[in-house]
Amino acid sequence: MTVWSCELSVKTKGEGEVVDITSMVSSAVRSSGISNGIVNVFVVGSTAAVTTIEYEPGLVHDLSDILERIAPKNHPYKHHEKWSDYNGHSHIRAALIGPSVSIPLRDGKLVLGTWQQLVLLELDTRPRERRVIVTTMGV
Repeated sequence: MTVWSCELSVKTKGEGEVVDITSMVSSAVRSSGISNGIVNVFVVGSTAAVTTIEYEPGLVHDLSDILERIAPKNHPYKHHEKWSDYNGHSHIRAALIGPSVSIPLRDGKLVLGTWQQLVLLELDTRPRERRVIVTTMGV
């Protein structure tokens, strides 16, 4: 078994942006030389998340809408009292979705459904440069 890792950089425009990183991760997987196994994609930081979704405008909007209902911006988060940065909702949303996802590799390709893309969600209140760690394991 071989383990290979690299770091990708993704610049975001700020809160609510959903970035399709499928092609970036696919390219990294090809560079790994691993054909069959698993890839783990992890975003560094506590105000961003990684998941899969059908990346189309309606569903991206729906996801943002649901996150606002689950963890609204205007809630009086205790985090605001400590840091005064008013991104408590960003931390909660990131914790609910999670910082990583693992995807099977078969014949050097991500095993994703027809309408399934890998996305990074920027949940913080400002633009960021996100570090995404891609780790492949297999043969």
